[in-house]
Amino acid sequence: MEGDLIHINEWLRPLSWLYGAGVWVRNLLFDSGMLKTQSYDRPIISIGNITVGGTGKTPHTEMLLNMLLGSRRVAVLSRGYRRQSRGFHLATPSTPMQTIGDEPWQIKQKFPDAIVAVDGNRRRGIQRLLTDASTRDVDVILLDDAMQHRYVRAGLNIMLTDYHRLITDDCLLPAGRLREPASAKVRADIVIVSKCPTDMKPMDYRVVQKSLDLKPFQSLYFSTLRYRPVRRLFDETPGQAETLTADTYVLLLTGIASPQQMLMDLQRTTRHIIPMAFGDHHTFSSRDISRIEEAFTAMQGSKRLIITTEKDAARLRLAEGLTPIVRRHIYVLPIEVEILQGRQAEFEKQVIDFVEGTL
Repeated sequence: MEGDLIHINEWLRPLSWLYGAGVWVRNLLFDSGMLKTQSYDRPIISIGNITVGGTGKTPHTEMLLNMLLGSRRVAVLSRGYRRQSRGFHLATPSTPMQTIGDEPWQIKQKFPDAIVAVDGNRRRGIQRLLTDASTRDVDVILLDDAMQHRYVRAGLNIMLTDYHRLITDDCLLPAGRLREPASAKVRADIVIVSKCPTDMKPMDYRVVQKSLDLKPFQSLYFSTLRYRPVRRLFDETPGQAETLTADTYVLLLTGIASPQQMLMDLQRTTRHIIPMAFGDHHTFSSRDISRIEEAFTAMQGSKRLIITTEKDAARLRLAEGLTPIVRRHIYVLPIEVEILQGRQAEFEKQVIDFVEGTL
């Protein structure tokens, strides 16, 4: 049910009002033109949200890359959250994860033909992409997590909201997880309700649609996560994968903002799941590694796996102290995004029509 992961810290609401006043002033400055927004002659698509993490931006960005890369040169520009570098960096297949951040690193590994760059200053990053000799022929730029970055005017704004934590049921930081009031959704051209269960009923769609109350010019889609077979992280046996069964015992290791939907989905295959959740973009310490090994050693069952996300896998590769037995049993669960209600082709056409109409 939508809204089932909402938790409001009521005692923090006074601070949310103060925070909201600051957000209102900032948006007023942009809306009045006192703060300037820059447009570009290249198609720019923003994929973002108005909440603090957890809506699935990276898999949706990967869906767009799968749609566009075949016939166009596509760049992804991210700020590179928690990277150990500053300024503009253009990724190569050998760029260390610490230099660009876990999500850009993941995208570059999965899409080596994509241009992947990071810069906290999006205007500077776009300018570099459009002027540097190796990237100036880029056809499309995907801006990661840029709903609040109003200094750039994207031609197509895609906003995500988690089915289990709709923006209309949430409230502003710090009492809730909204970075802007729900009314900021008006800046989106496309709204995607992400992480939906696959068994939604027609009434469920109508309830969410009514709650969001979008404008006539806005398109609404619903997406869900599809899981591919788990594969070994430290792949001593190339191509080796595992199939989960009812007898599989799983230590679900996550460092993402909202692992609840993944947990619920895996529980449809096996009920033998021990969740071990860390904070979003968590860096695994030696103490964390010890906890992981202790939890795995204590697990019962003849078939035991440690399953983690693709984003966490990038950081686990750098973790020190993993014993050989733990390394052999860590598997990555790849995910893909699918648009529900049989509207995948409609969504793709809307995006491609925008790109072709801008080029």
